[in-house]
Amino acid sequence: MNATLVAVALSLVSAAAYASAAVAQARLAGRTAPGTGTLRLLGSGAWWSAVGLNTGGALLHVAALKYGPLTLVQPLGALTLVAAVPLGARAGGRRVSTTEWRGTLLTLLGLGALLMTAGGSAPHETLSMAEALAVGAGTVAVVAGLSRPGARPGLRHAAASGITSGVASALTQTLTVAVTDHTTGPLFSWRLMVVAVLVSAFAMGGLLLSQTAYRGGLGAPLAVVTLANPVAAAAIGLALLGERLQGGTISLVPALLGSAAAVRGVILLSRAQARTAPAADAVVAGPPPGAPSRVVIRSPRAALHQEHGHLRRIRAGRS
Repeated sequence: MNATLVAVALSLVSAAAYASAAVAQARLAGRTAPGTGTLRLLGSGAWWSAVGLNTGGALLHVAALKYGPLTLVQPLGALTLVAAVPLGARAGGRRVSTTEWRGTLLTLLGLGALLMTAGGSAPHETLSMAEALAVGAGTVAVVAGLSRPGARPGLRHAAASGITSGVASALTQTLTVAVTDHTTGPLFSWRLMVVAVLVSAFAMGGLLLSQTAYRGGLGAPLAVVTLANPVAAAAIGLALLGERLQGGTISLVPALLGSAAAVRGVILLSRAQARTAPAADAVVAGPPPGAPSRVVIRSPRAALHQEHGHLRRIRAGRS
């Protein structure tokens, strides 16, 4: 079978696993207090279900990276958004709004345009020790800046999650190519051990950052993750791994148009989330304190006295 088709098929199944994991994480985040620590999450069965789904998606993603370049495999992660938005709405007991459908469609069309410009050859290049360390240090600096306290922490944490996941994929490709292609150097080396540590750190960091991002809802944060992930991975592939866009300089036009459409889709999903969040909070919170209750609970004796008084009034009125 063609290597590109294998990469696409593996990416499709991986996206389905990631979508199910995102919905599970969003539901868990909605039931978790903002100050809940990592140790508390480790004792939750729902958390480990999400971890298992993410692990399955990651393994399939690693296999796809063996057969396709980053510029091809990473944009296919947009299919996670296709499945997760309706799954999240169903889990929340509501319908997907028109704005959410439009935002999802624009995001996918934008990432599809980026996918058309991607190369299709199997990867051969790997990162050197210096390149891997530089990528790791730069990612830590960017994530630290996005994780600082301030406005819209959900979207900033989602961007940080997407970047760390994209970098983890780029580093994973180095491991995959090195393990399966012995011409790139010895199988056991300091370089590969350092890369393996970075992959583990960034993969877990991306998972925890996405858990924080989903506390405010699923649609917009997942869209940001879906957009930031392929951008970060493609930047590493183009700059350090010798990957090229199909069509040369001309392909920059659909790539820029696709980026604009994807950003517009993220904005629409953000607005839809802002509208649905207050309604959901009102349902969960119930009536405000001090509001009169429509249900009055009385003792049987009081109810009997009231009934007798009502009958006496009726008889007096007849007489």
